[in-house]
Amino acid sequence: MQSTMLSRERKWYAVYTKPRWEKKSDNILLQKGIESWCPVQKVERQWSDRKKIIEVPLFRSYVFVRINEMERIAVLDTDGIINFIHYLGKPAIIRDEEIEIIKQYLLMPGTTIQVTGIQALKEKTRVKIKGGVFMDNEGEVLRTGKKKVYVQLDTLGQVLVVEFPIEYLLPI
Repeated sequence: MQSTMLSRERKWYAVYTKPRWEKKSDNILLQKGIESWCPVQKVERQWSDRKKIIEVPLFRSYVFVRINEMERIAVLDTDGIINFIHYLGKPAIIRDEEIEIIKQYLLMPGTTIQVTGIQALKEKTRVKIKGGVFMDNEGEVLRTGKKKVYVQLDTLGQVLVVEFPIEYLLPI
């Protein structure tokens, strides 16, 4: 009885897409009635004759889905979807709070996020963030610059490069 209830509970997962299929796969999933989210941010791109603001996916080859266990096959049976992102041999569950933090941050005017693979960063420092959308959250800062702080989201295996004043950090 309890396993039936668990299979109907919706959780966020990250799925891996074909290159440059993030927005297409997101649209197809939504058309199937599957809750999907492809976070995008506006960036300015230079063409030979003009500059243009376009929306680009925040995470290359990733789309997030909020599904129950019974919907996993329907997700995998979607054009552009390759597989679920796995952590310790199981599809990685993304905490609702992590999704909400990314959504809130993307809504703030003038913010930018760059994403890089976790393996590209070496240093690790535990900090508590004392300002902005990430306030009162703890994280692992993997590297800092004058204005950039690299905060690890463990379940994604990704790092958000968030630009905010370094004085927002409190080592713990």
